[in-house]
Parts: sequence; structure tokens; C-alpha cells
Amino acid sequence: MDKVVSSAAEAVADIRSGATLAVGGFGLCGIPSVLIAALHDAGVDGLTAVSNNCGVDDWGLGVLLRDKRIATMVGSYVGENKEFERQFLSGELEVRLTPQGTLAEKLRAGGAGIPAFYTATGVGTQIADGGLPWRYADDGSVALASPPKETKQFTVGGVERTFVLEESIVTDYALVRAWKGDRHGNLIFRASARNFNPLAAMAGRVTIAEVEELYEPGELDPNQIHLPGIYVQRVVPLSAEQAATKRIERRTTRPRPQTDTPQEA
Repeated sequence: MDKVVSSAAEAVADIRSGATLAVGGFGLCGIPSVLIAALHDAGVDGLTAVSNNCGVDDWGLGVLLRDKRIATMVGSYVGENKEFERQFLSGELEVRLTPQGTLAEKLRAGGAGIPAFYTATGVGTQIADGGLPWRYADDGSVALASPPKETKQFTVGGVERTFVLEESIVTDYALVRAWKGDRHGNLIFRASARNFNPLAAMAGRVTIAEVEELYEPGELDPNQIHLPGIYVQRVVPLSAEQAATKRIERRTTRPRPQTDTPQEA
């Protein structure tokens, strides 16, 4: 039951080129940066990454993207990554843009053993009708486009509506980051870092979690667990320095308000 491994390099050692990965995080919040760096050092390529976005040019999944280790990206947001945009528009990267809520449910459904589900999101658009560019050619034309998806009429609340069938996602591996975790793989995520991490963890056949604080079994309150250890196969405890190293995607500040209150002598 002890799922702790000694290093990130050991945890990702069996990930091979061409693997599919579900990766937690939103923007740069809650991303498994240590595991991503170890995967980069391992030299694997041809990866299919499933994540809300692809980091920035020099952090997170952007590190893999920069060195062209990612062949296909399944996500919902391009974000601030200029290299992502360049590779997509130049035909170097296949991108399957997916509505954010749909992506979350595709991961959750995959982890729950549900092969597909119907949703109203995307009906009447290229998401359902097909034709969404997945890959561009060198001349800017569309080399590969999304196929049409099955739609079906359902009566909801006495109103007949159209829904589109979305297939769930199951990946070879999942990489996630947690605030607290124990040796059995039970995880707690901190505030907004919870985001896509539990869903990505559910979707991976082999899930690897880097944890900022490691606890012994029984030390974490069962009522506080966000993801049970049944979904986690490997746990990598981070050093204090690794746990503290976090990036902000975009810093937004405002001037300090001026006051007319005289300063005391």
C-alpha cells in the first residue's frame, strides 16, 4: 500500500514516447511542474497531452511543447503561450479544442467507467457539426478537421432539445499536484489548485501525484480527502524548495489609494 517513490525521475521512468497524459492544473495554478520537468529530462516525445491549457513558454507543459515533445494537445484554452499558437498555426501541432466543462466531464466520466455522455454544449457549432480545425497545413489551409458528432433529441422539462454525444477520456498516465497526501495516495488539494487535478487523476490508468506535504496513513482526516488513493498509483514527496516554487501566469495590480489623512509625527 506504500505508494511513495524516491524521486520524480523514478516515478515517470516507464512513460514512453507516444503515451497519452492527463495533466492537472489551470493556467499555472496546481500544475505538476516537478513531474513535467522530470518527463522532459527523460527525453520522451510524440506525447498526447490532455489538460485545460498548455502552460506558458517556459513553464509547465510549455517546457515539453517548446522542445516539440507534444504531438497532440487536447485542451480548452490556449492562454499566454505564444509557442503554442505558433506551432498550431504552422501545422506543427495537432490541437483538439474542447469546451472547458465538457473536457472536465470527459475526464471524470473516463475515471468513472462511463464511455460517453450527452451534453447541450456545442450543439449548433463546429463542436457538434464537425469542421473544427485540428491541424493546419504549411499553406494555412486545414489539413485535418474534427468529424461530426452524433446528436439526439431529448425532452427535458417538457421541452425537446438537441444534445451532442461526447466520448470520455482515459489516458495511459496522469500527472497531478496535491497540497497534502499520504503514503496510500489519498490527496487533498489547496483552494483553486483543486481545479482539474482530481479529474485528471481519475482519467489516468497510472496516476502519479507530487505532494507538497507527505503524511502517514491515518493522519489525514478522511472527511477532508478530495481524491481517494484508489485513483493514485505513485506518490512523489516534494522538497520544501520544490513545494515553494510556483509561478503566476499574469500579475495584475492597482495603484495604492491615496489618503488625505496627515501622518503622525
